[in-house]
Amino acid sequence: MTRITTPPSHRFPWYVRLFLWNQRRRYGAVLEPARLWGRSPRVFAALALLFGTLDRRGSPLSPALRALLTVRVSQLNWCTFCVDINGARVLRHGVSDSKLVDLPGYRDSPYYDAAERAALDYAEAITCSDRQVDDALFATLREYFEEEAIIELTAMIAFQNMSSKFNAALNVAPQGFCRLPATRESNEASPAARLDR
Repeated sequence: MTRITTPPSHRFPWYVRLFLWNQRRRYGAVLEPARLWGRSPRVFAALALLFGTLDRRGSPLSPALRALLTVRVSQLNWCTFCVDINGARVLRHGVSDSKLVDLPGYRDSPYYDAAERAALDYAEAITCSDRQVDDALFATLREYFEEEAIIELTAMIAFQNMSSKFNAALNVAPQGFCRLPATRESNEASPAARLDR
């Protein structure tokens, strides 16, 4: 259960209410993280603007790659809500079920190409506190991405780390967006490595 709940009677400012209305129209429900962030309206507005900028059509990164990266970062941060909603985004962008299920084992999966592996390695190095981005990894990344794309890739990974750590700390539950129950790993896999409903 979410550690902090927002009472139904909570009064959000008009611009937060407009955003929540749009979420209800788009997803069929208001997303719990939006209700939580909305309790700090100025922070909420800044986050919404930043996310919209990173997730724009003109990004040098493909929508499918951005969605895959957000799922992987969320798995590493134990955010079941983010895995759920971003897993659904991955599928909407035409990624196969098999590729999504194979995400934790992307290094050995036939579904991932070298550029995707480099981006995912970069995301893991940024996310895992026991790792660092070294020169060899960065050189590999440069083989596949221009500098502008690397800057946006870094920003998107950093944003997803903030978002998924926020949700994981507050124990925000998944809302049932992704139809895939688990990865290719066994049922003993950690919750972070699964695509929970």
